[in-house]
Amino acid sequence: MAKVLEGLYYSESHEYVRVEGNFGYIGISDYAQHALGNVVYVDMPEVDDEVSAGEEFGAVESVKAASDLMAPVTGVIVEVNEALEDQPELINQDAYENWIIKVELSDKSELEQLMDANAYTAFCEKQ
Repeated sequence: MAKVLEGLYYSESHEYVRVEGNFGYIGISDYAQHALGNVVYVDMPEVDDEVSAGEEFGAVESVKAASDLMAPVTGVIVEVNEALEDQPELINQDAYENWIIKVELSDKSELEQLMDANAYTAFCEKQ
């Protein structure tokens, strides 16, 4: 069973958001990295780009497949995880430690549309 962390918000497209103050760290879940296999490339947006909930903001490529990254929340990107440019496999080592983008959240109420750990675990079991 994939690891699901308490205290994060999860989307049906398997991205998570870790909220700290007005900022959200967005990455892909452990379930997603297991499904993808060995990650070989992460296509990330630029700092100051805006992302909108439910819209694509990049992609993760593995030896098996490429998967679009869908923003679980709306915000402005304040940081990208540059370590992933040289070491995309960090996502396989710890998907939750190795977030992809950090955004300043535009509307925290959007978090209510996402799943908590229990709901996400149940969702993954049905996949």
